[in-house]
Amino acid sequence: MQALYDVPAPAKLNLFLHITGQRADGYHLMQSVFMLIDWCDTLHFEPRHDGLVTREDLGPALPATDLTVRAAQALRQAANCDLGVHMGVHKKIPAQAGMGGGSSDAATTLLALNRLWNLHLPLSALEAIGLTLGADVPFFLRGHNAWVEGIGEIITPLEKAHQLPPARFAVVKPEAGLDTKSIFSAPDLKRDSDSATILGFAAAHYNFGCNDLQPVAQALCPEVTQALDWLESRGLHGRMTGSGSAVFAQISHAIDLQNAPGGWQVRTCENMMIHPLAGWASDKNFG
Repeated sequence: MQALYDVPAPAKLNLFLHITGQRADGYHLMQSVFMLIDWCDTLHFEPRHDGLVTREDLGPALPATDLTVRAAQALRQAANCDLGVHMGVHKKIPAQAGMGGGSSDAATTLLALNRLWNLHLPLSALEAIGLTLGADVPFFLRGHNAWVEGIGEIITPLEKAHQLPPARFAVVKPEAGLDTKSIFSAPDLKRDSDSATILGFAAAHYNFGCNDLQPVAQALCPEVTQALDWLESRGLHGRMTGSGSAVFAQISHAIDLQNAPGGWQVRTCENMMIHPLAGWASDKNFG
């Protein structure tokens, strides 16, 4: 075995997010497009032969049992593996942003350790583990921008004729975060949007639909509105990603994104056509 270094875990943006209904068990039915962007965490992996899973924080401190640790432990158990790993996590994607940072870290951990430990598990097996960690993890494991439906389990890659055009985005994460459960439990959340189609989306791409979670999020977190207004003051029409609190807008020319309020994170990002680790769930040994 050899160590894996500088393995990326990219964030995502929801280009739109419609809530089309709610199941009897409380889960919400949705339609969305998940798009990978080049705002990435970086994970480091070194094998251990004592079966322990350890982690050090190379950036902001994380909870003791964050999704990287949980993913590694779940993979060991599912594969009946007696190896361990020491992980270094350089966290750059902000938390409580709607950008999928934790889920992306979990997916990268599963893909990397599947190779590092020579487990040869197919993608379907990694997805089954990923679903126990978070609804967005299978998207990052699949590795393609995708049309997502159901409760997040129906994933259709946007390829060939439906592939997203290259684009740049201003992404703004205000200091305040948002709790996803609070948004989905809000009584005034819109839960009856009409069903959309991939063809309808493809006709508009970055101007399609809306985020049904955004009005509730703005009511709960005034900084979401402030971030949208800040983009508007620069001639950009933004919307929230996921359950927030990050917002984004497509940019087509040079624009001044300086002088954001203190504590905000502002980046210019490009979309990615494919995950950097796409295809890693294979029967080939690493190296």
